Amino acid sequence: QVQLVESGGRLVQAGASLRLSCAASGRTFSTYAVGWFRQAPGKERDFVAGIRWSGGSTYYADSMKGRVTISRDSAKDTFYLQMNSLKPEDTAVYYCAVTGYYGTTDMRRFGAWGQGTQVTVSS
Repeated sequence: QVQLVESGGRLVQAGASLRLSCAASGRTFSTYAVGWFRQAPGKERDFVAGIRWSGGSTYYADSMKGRVTISRDSAKDTFYLQMNSLKPEDTAVYYCAVTGYYGTTDMRRFGAWGQGTQVTVSS
């Protein structure tokens, strides 16, 4: 069973950059993919970006495309979400999770959710 722990969220001003981390441990499979989601207060959890467990291939939601980059540090089994030009509407709890279906954005196909990390962007 894989476990994921997110970190790196904090309060920043609009226009700032932030890098979130998702540390993986436990039993993993190279066929997995990792996704980042976000959930703003009172809203649904939305897909942001995904990457193959082995790294290399990535895909993004249109909402943040061009401002985010997902990556992996294979030595640390840690996945990152680099976010640039942050806006107040990016304020949300950011989660990572795993899926056996690379390319999916459906949260019902993801599991092993982390506890989330809060990102707050002030105007």
